[in-house]
This record gives sequence, C-alpha cells and structure tokens, in this order.
Amino acid sequence: MIKARDTLLSALKQGGEALMMHLGLTSDVTVKESISSVVTEADLASEKVILEIFQDTADPFNVITEEAGYIDHGSEYTWVVDPLDGTSNFAAGLPWFGVIIALFHKEVPILGGMYIPVYKELYITEQGKGSWKNSEAIRTADSGKLEEQLVAYSFDFSDAPGKTESEMEILKRLSKKVRNIRSTNSLVDFCYTADGRLGAALNQTTKIWDIAVPWLMIREAGGIVTDIRGEEIRFDLSARKFSKNYTILASGANLHELLMLTIDLK
Repeated sequence: MIKARDTLLSALKQGGEALMMHLGLTSDVTVKESISSVVTEADLASEKVILEIFQDTADPFNVITEEAGYIDHGSEYTWVVDPLDGTSNFAAGLPWFGVIIALFHKEVPILGGMYIPVYKELYITEQGKGSWKNSEAIRTADSGKLEEQLVAYSFDFSDAPGKTESEMEILKRLSKKVRNIRSTNSLVDFCYTADGRLGAALNQTTKIWDIAVPWLMIREAGGIVTDIRGEEIRFDLSARKFSKNYTILASGANLHELLMLTIDLK
C-alpha cells in the first residue's frame, strides 16, 4: 500500500497544481446534465495529469473519473477520481475547490485523499489507520450539542417532484436546532467535518467520486457516515451503475442520532 499512497499523493498535488495554473484564466464553462453541473478546461487538465500518473504505474488499477468515466484494467482495485470538485466555485473565482481521489478494493474505499490547493490543505485517510491534515491527526467534533455546531447542507435544484421542497423543509428544521447553516457545496464541507470545524455535512445529490473519500475519512476520524435516512452507504462500481446518485449524512459520532431526529425522514 506504500506505492499506492505515493501515487495518491503525487496525483493529488499535481492535479491541484494543474487547477491553480488555470485559476482565473478559464472562461470556457460547459453545462452537463443540469445548470448546476458544469465542466471547465481545468477539470480536463487536472484529469489528464492524474491519469498520466496512474498509467505510469507498473500494475495499473481500474479507474473511474467524473469526466472520462470507467476505465477497466481487470483489477480488484479501482481509483475513483474527481479532478475538480467544486467546479462552479472554481469558475466563479471562489477558493472552495480541489481534488478528490479514492482507492477501492472491490467495493470498499481503503485509501483516499482530498486536496484544497488554494490553502495547500492536504487531507489523507487509510482504512484502519486514521485521518490526517498535512500530517497531523484529525478528529471529528466531539460535542453532542447541536446548538454548538455549524452544519453544512449543500443542495442543487432538482426537477424531481417535491425534492426541492423537501430539502427546504430539512433546512428549516436544522436551522432551528444548530448554531448556523453553512455550505460551499464542495469537498471543503467534508474536510472541515473531518477535522471538527463543522459538526456535520449533508448532501442529497452526490456521486461516488464526491463521497467515497469523505465516507472513509470521517469514519477514520471518529465520526459516523450514513445516507440521509441513516442507512449504510453501499457503493456500486459496476460500469452501468457507477454514476448513480447517493445521499450522505456525515457527522461527529455524538451528533449523528440528534441530526437524524431533527431531520425526521419517516
């Protein structure tokens, strides 16, 4: 796993460098499946650098990326990559963006990292070994009082009947219980939940490349991660279903049950 970790670190940092080279220069924004889902030249530049690093390894693993899709090398291991998480923030010149890379063994994340290049904040996690920010061990919030916590709730407009209205109801319930609501709608929300600056992060519109690393990192930092209804998240890396939608509720261990009671999705 040492070689995989070295590959991960190289891919995160070089992918982040590619993003910084395009920051403030990229004006070509292409809408994908909705107005909230866009791609820029920087996404593609970062992805190209990362894929080249993976290809240079002696025994290549499978790769799933947000832009290129599924690359099958017949391995039990799979890299899952978001080369630019927070694309809308990046395109607007906001600093809340970065690179997310997870390594799966079969269907389970075992290693991963998130890199916020503007702040040079590097978050790494490994199954059974904990989570770190810039080599310092991190822990989720240990308070069990919602009123002491900032909570991130990120969402995009949906044309699914009733979905946006349902999310507004959840926001209303949360706002009455927590200190305040915050949202960057990016990896930043999960990084700050992992290191305890935020009490929790919730999102009902995510993909595997958005949440595979947070799923492992926040658990390894002492927190609890489930879907929005409190059920275990089970990832699907199959070629037909890897792009399915997931919901996520990630928090400090003492907050999770209180958040479930507040959301009250019966």
